[in-house]
Amino acid sequence: MPKSKKRNGRAQGGQNRNVQPFSDEDASLETMSHCSSLSDAASFAEEAVEVDEEATQEDFEYKLRGLLDLTMDKSSKTRQAALEGLKNALASKGLYEFILERRMTLTDSIERCLKKGKGEEQRAAAALACLLCCQLGSGIESEEVFRTLAPVLRSLTCDGSASAQARPACATNLGLCCFIATDDIEDLYTTMECLESVFTKLYQTESGGGGCSALHIQALLSWALLLTICPATEVKKKLEIHLLKLPRLLSCDDVNMRIAAGETMALLFELARDADTDFFYEDLEPLTQTLKALATDCNKHRAKVDKRKQRSVFRDVLRAVEEGDFQSETIRFGPERMYIDCWVKRLTYGTLKELFGSGMQYHLQTNEFLRSVFELGPPVLLDAATLKTMKISRVERHLYNSAAFKARTKARSKLRDKRADVGEF
Repeated sequence: MPKSKKRNGRAQGGQNRNVQPFSDEDASLETMSHCSSLSDAASFAEEAVEVDEEATQEDFEYKLRGLLDLTMDKSSKTRQAALEGLKNALASKGLYEFILERRMTLTDSIERCLKKGKGEEQRAAAALACLLCCQLGSGIESEEVFRTLAPVLRSLTCDGSASAQARPACATNLGLCCFIATDDIEDLYTTMECLESVFTKLYQTESGGGGCSALHIQALLSWALLLTICPATEVKKKLEIHLLKLPRLLSCDDVNMRIAAGETMALLFELARDADTDFFYEDLEPLTQTLKALATDCNKHRAKVDKRKQRSVFRDVLRAVEEGDFQSETIRFGPERMYIDCWVKRLTYGTLKELFGSGMQYHLQTNEFLRSVFELGPPVLLDAATLKTMKISRVERHLYNSAAFKARTKARSKLRDKRADVGEF
């Protein structure tokens, strides 16, 4: 544009020397044109950001489709890597639309890997099944996934010849899938019976938990999770059976089983008191003595880390059994906070956090199923200004650190100067 205007000026100058080549009106028009081009550039930048986000999402989904195809590969290592990749994606992002379109394919792939895979591949497939149900939420879609995969998960959980890595994972995710996906009371009872058949074998051992393994621990915790959603009549039946037998597991050699049994005892007492305000436990005195011993355990043959962990848990368990008290904790995520104020919430949160890992905070903010479980209401929508105040950019962080460094250097320089002055006197 400037070059063409120059040529026009020269042509006009040749015809009439008195005509101004660039008037005030022309200047204002030029300014308006420049501002307009700037606003166009800004809007283009915004569109470019949106395009980049869309391109990133498309690229991400393209990779997920590739991983989904690889779950049917001949190589077990390739299948396991693909399952791990899908598992990490579902744990860290909300992918409801993507999953909904490919629900049947995902379910078939998981079922095939559970049936034909070994060890770690089965463990990854079981976790992916649970994440799939969590993403779909409580509804028809997740219920269909559960009905397809539950028989395989039950079979692996109870199969003594199955892999030692696969069985605990199947027990955990069988319970959690049932917790999420089904409203059918028969499915709930069938799943609980499967889990009971595993950990109640320890009741029959003389040492009360001798030979326990990760499978027994996970079966007990999954069963306890399902007990929290049982009807009151069923809860009373289970309490009558297990409140007298479960204390046997407190003498188990495995610290993790002792802790799992203690936390389950605290949960059972909480449920019993909720169901009956006049609840009375006949063997309370010997039970509290056992819990006090575990809360102050000083056995030299046990590792310090195990003793510290055990003492911390059993102080809370003892308080729950004796006084019906619970030490609440606060979970912060984004601008929100959630209070864990009972053993039911503590077990539910711990189980889901184990599944989602570092993605737990993201899903607490966005996943409607998780928010309904913890009664958080619909997801909170944040505007750009709120997000900006919550998150400092890399540039701002760099400038802040630079300013702090300069201030610290100046302060130290002054101190050095004072020391030098004192030295001269």
